[in-house]
Amino acid sequence: MTSIPTDRSPDSTLSFQRSGYRFIGDRCDRYGSDIFQTRLLLEPTICLRGRAAAELFYDVDRFIREDAMPLRGQRTLTGRGGVQGLDGDAHQRRKAMFMSLMAPSAVQRLGQLFTDEWRTRIPAWELAGAVTLHSEVALMLTRAVCDWAGVPLAAGELDRRATDLQAMINSAAAAGPRYWRGRLARLRGERWAGDLVERVRDGSLAAPEGGALRVIAEHRDDAGRPLARRIAAVELLNVLRPTVAVGRFVVFAALALHDHPAWQQRVRADHDSTEQFVQEVRRYYPFFPVTAALVRRTFQWQGYQFPQGRRVLLDLYGTNHHRALWPEPELFRPERFTRWRDDPFTLIPQGGGGHLTGHRCAGEWITIELMKRAVALLTGAIRYDVPPQNLAVDLSRMPALPASGFVVTNVRRTA
Repeated sequence: MTSIPTDRSPDSTLSFQRSGYRFIGDRCDRYGSDIFQTRLLLEPTICLRGRAAAELFYDVDRFIREDAMPLRGQRTLTGRGGVQGLDGDAHQRRKAMFMSLMAPSAVQRLGQLFTDEWRTRIPAWELAGAVTLHSEVALMLTRAVCDWAGVPLAAGELDRRATDLQAMINSAAAAGPRYWRGRLARLRGERWAGDLVERVRDGSLAAPEGGALRVIAEHRDDAGRPLARRIAAVELLNVLRPTVAVGRFVVFAALALHDHPAWQQRVRADHDSTEQFVQEVRRYYPFFPVTAALVRRTFQWQGYQFPQGRRVLLDLYGTNHHRALWPEPELFRPERFTRWRDDPFTLIPQGGGGHLTGHRCAGEWITIELMKRAVALLTGAIRYDVPPQNLAVDLSRMPALPASGFVVTNVRRTA
């Protein structure tokens, strides 16, 4: 049996927070290995990156998800009791509920709602002078996904809901005020979503058939019981929050168009180029850094022993930048996707494995659709200037974003 390389620090939690997305990759490079062990939050933790590691990590016979995410993340980002933390038949049934929402026509409808919101906002941008794209996209996505899900928004409610959804996204790896903002936003969000579910169930709110709100409110477990109010609220937020998080990819797409202007014409002229561009944005830019699981029972892999109950982290960002998988990964090169095979274990910004039965994000198709729509709108519906600003992306901040939020000025609609 081979010993797993070990990080010598007694606890690497602070190093993880300082290094951010590079924490696992830098240590893998240091040890010349795609696996090492350390202590995070005082718990022994195995860290992995690469294709073989991703294929291992999504083996449901070897890993479980229940309680794998630290409690801090459950109290802010994902909620407790949601689909991300289920295993076996319970996960399969809950995942099927989410996949029922992802029919191509439904994904297209959400994309069209986002497009409509964008076009509606253009006149205000023309008058505004300066517009921060990240803030605007968060509002547009919140309104679009609520409409799509059958979630009503009262007059004046949009800003509050968008702010809370953003706070949940921002707080998962945070400490101090940013963490507490996320925790309070989670409490408010679950109370709001729970009220909506109860109103659908008692008939006081007519939710559209097939919409996420009604599907979740009417969902039954294996025993034929409806989801508990709090769990239903968590799952409704698991539709809304990840969709709003796609706004970060939209901002990164705008940044890529700014940094690589030759691609502006290419994506306007060719659908395949848009597909390649969007996939490279997802590979190149940071989204969520890692995902977690627990060892189901002790096993050996490539000569290494994985003890039962040990927490394991898969490096999403590091796998997307692995030199063995992506030649010159530090370069933004959409053409690398010209002949790319749709490998579920190499491009994993939202997790790996299969959509239908595994833990890969059910909303990945939504992400790609919304990004394609945004690229088309950025290059075809408007023209704008990008004034001097701080566009640096700090990889120690999780989740990352250009420091300025990507400000544009002199917005004008095209003919």
